[in-house]
Amino acid sequence: MAMSGGKEDGAPMMEMNTTPLIDVMLCLLIMFIMSIPVATHAINIDLPVNSQTPNDPPPVDPIRNKVVLTVNDEILWNGTPVDGPGLLNLLQQSLQYEVEPELQFQPEPNASYELSAQVLQIIKGSNVSKFGFVGNEQFAEFSK
Repeated sequence: MAMSGGKEDGAPMMEMNTTPLIDVMLCLLIMFIMSIPVATHAINIDLPVNSQTPNDPPPVDPIRNKVVLTVNDEILWNGTPVDGPGLLNLLQQSLQYEVEPELQFQPEPNASYELSAQVLQIIKGSNVSKFGFVGNEQFAEFSK
C-alpha cells in the first residue's frame, strides 16, 4: 500500500486518511453483529419416545388422521373443515381407540404461523402421543 506525503510541489496533503476510520467501523459492526442474541421462537412439543425393544414385533399399522392448515386459516381434519374445539373433540375421540391412531400435521407453505401455534397447543393439550410432521419436502424451495 503506497503512501503519499503530499504533492510534488512540497505542499502538505489536505485530505483526511479514512482507512483507520473504516477499519474501526468494520470492527464495531462485527462486534455488534456477534453480540445480537439469536432470535429463537419455539413451541416445545413432547414427542413420543420409542419404547419398543428389538425383540418386539412391529406394531399394527394404525389409522392415520391428518390435520392440514390452509392459507385461508382453515383447519382440515382428513379433508373436512373443523374449528379449534371441534379439533380437540376429534383428538379426544381418537384417544379412545385401543390402538391410538397416528396424527399427521401438515401446514401449507403459506399457512398462518399464529394458527399453526394454536393448533400445536391444542394437540399438545390433548395428550396425543403418536404425532408427526409430514410434508416437509414442500418447504425445500423456501430453504434455498
